[in-house]
Amino acid sequence: MNGNRPATKTLSVTVLVFPGVRLLDVTGPVEVFASANEFGGRYRVQIVSEDGAAVITSAGTRIGADRAAHEVREPSDVLIIPGGPEWETLIKDDVLMDAVRRLSGTAACTASVCSGAFLLAAAGLLDGRRATTHWRFTRRLALRFPSVRVEPDAIFVRDGTMMTSAGVSSGIDLSLALVEEHYGAAVARAVAKDMVVFMQRPGGQSQFSVRSQIPHSRQELLRRVLDAVAEDPGANHSLAAMARRAGVSARHLTRLFHEETETTPARYVEQVRVEAAQVLLETGDDSMQVVARRTGFGSPESLRRAFVRHLGVTPGAFRTSFRTTGVRHQAPESAGASG
Repeated sequence: MNGNRPATKTLSVTVLVFPGVRLLDVTGPVEVFASANEFGGRYRVQIVSEDGAAVITSAGTRIGADRAAHEVREPSDVLIIPGGPEWETLIKDDVLMDAVRRLSGTAACTASVCSGAFLLAAAGLLDGRRATTHWRFTRRLALRFPSVRVEPDAIFVRDGTMMTSAGVSSGIDLSLALVEEHYGAAVARAVAKDMVVFMQRPGGQSQFSVRSQIPHSRQELLRRVLDAVAEDPGANHSLAAMARRAGVSARHLTRLFHEETETTPARYVEQVRVEAAQVLLETGDDSMQVVARRTGFGSPESLRRAFVRHLGVTPGAFRTSFRTTGVRHQAPESAGASG
């Protein structure tokens, strides 16, 4: 890899597919590299499968292969290993594991998307390395492969020639980082704007809904409280107010939160409000004062402190990251997309 020095030769990208592969794990990165070619990049992408035959994805869509994995003799600049819902079966496929090892052995960079990290780990390619995967599976990756140093909140992780990424859309984040490394920030920025995505996604794996993270509660009254907060984050959700709505004491409600959600009422409310503020900052031009009021924070300072606690960035930095590339020393540009 060559840092930010623009590549002068055509770079080869090999994507290994298999039956049950997740469609976006393949098409997300492919679209990034194809789009880069419209803005000065020079990528040649090939799709390979074990035997060169087309495969059926987990979505039921057929993806054709350009050639069989064993026919690939030349080294790849980038090898993409996507994931799939049936990763537990895939890592027991000796032929597939051999293909992963052989293709990776000659690649300048090997990158996995989502549960593709399990394939790399099973192939022994992540031993002693830092890695990540989809937030739902980070604990399972760490338990199953204790020699892998799992970073559960990262969007993507690079350790030497290995890169791993989180949920399916993070394959786009990872691919944009490679485009920037190969051809510079201007090309990557153009691709991100064309695809209407982050160049640098702020925070960690906070792209999923707070309400969806909370386990399904067996307590109907607690479910009503959780849903009420999610439906109207800006309302009064003090502990006393929530307890009155539930018809229980504040102490009893707090105990239910601990038992059923493993969090506190205050933390849940703040997480939901941060998520609601993210949406407002991404989609509108309201001032921080208005955003803070509409999401129940009351003041821009309270909003700022909550963002830093949960996302590691300020609301202003979050809004800037959504609308620009996040490249240092670059003046903010207005968001836009072609097509």
